[in-house]
Amino acid sequence: MKALIVYGGWEGHQPGPVSQILATALKQNGLGVEMSQTLDSLADLPVLQKLNLIVPLWTMGTIGGEQIKGLCKAVKSGVGIAGVHGGMGDAFRTETEYQFMVGGQWVAHPGGIVDYRVHIVDHADPVTAGLEHFNMHSEQYYMHVDPSNHVLATTTFECNGCTMPVVWKRMYGRGRVFYSSLGHVAKDFDTPEVLTIITRGMLWAAEGSQACKG
Repeated sequence: MKALIVYGGWEGHQPGPVSQILATALKQNGLGVEMSQTLDSLADLPVLQKLNLIVPLWTMGTIGGEQIKGLCKAVKSGVGIAGVHGGMGDAFRTETEYQFMVGGQWVAHPGGIVDYRVHIVDHADPVTAGLEHFNMHSEQYYMHVDPSNHVLATTTFECNGCTMPVVWKRMYGRGRVFYSSLGHVAKDFDTPEVLTIITRGMLWAAEGSQACKG
């Protein structure tokens, strides 16, 4: 199996170091990984359709018409997509089809870096199986979310009592979509549950690809 990690955008989310962490996790699970620092990598649909997984790590920024078209068509045709925090959930803010594919969009992180608890709500799913609730000291993402998402973990905000999805999976056409709002910076992956959830989520998205089935 093969994955493409496309990283860049706002440097505050440490796209370089985080991309290396995710690449290592994928390689340790048998995937070949190609790294790219240009969104032009997303414009070649025939090349993308040979992949099992695309991992976008590109906070904010803008994306060209052929690039977003290639990405969405690839996932819709059966290539998996998985990502974390603002690298996938706060990217290409004007692209509504991209947000629809992801299943959510960042709105705010009240208080900045705060202590919060992540609650596992689906203990049967292979992404979260065997994990218990855990604590984080990081950005707690408040997001607009699609009600059709299969939510695996949530968090509750002290400021308003709102319970918000943190980890979810969904389908976009024939492609599997995985998202985690965890993963603000590289240090967040020192929390074992974070690395476990995101690694499992990436593998889940990759294993459903049409390349695997074909």
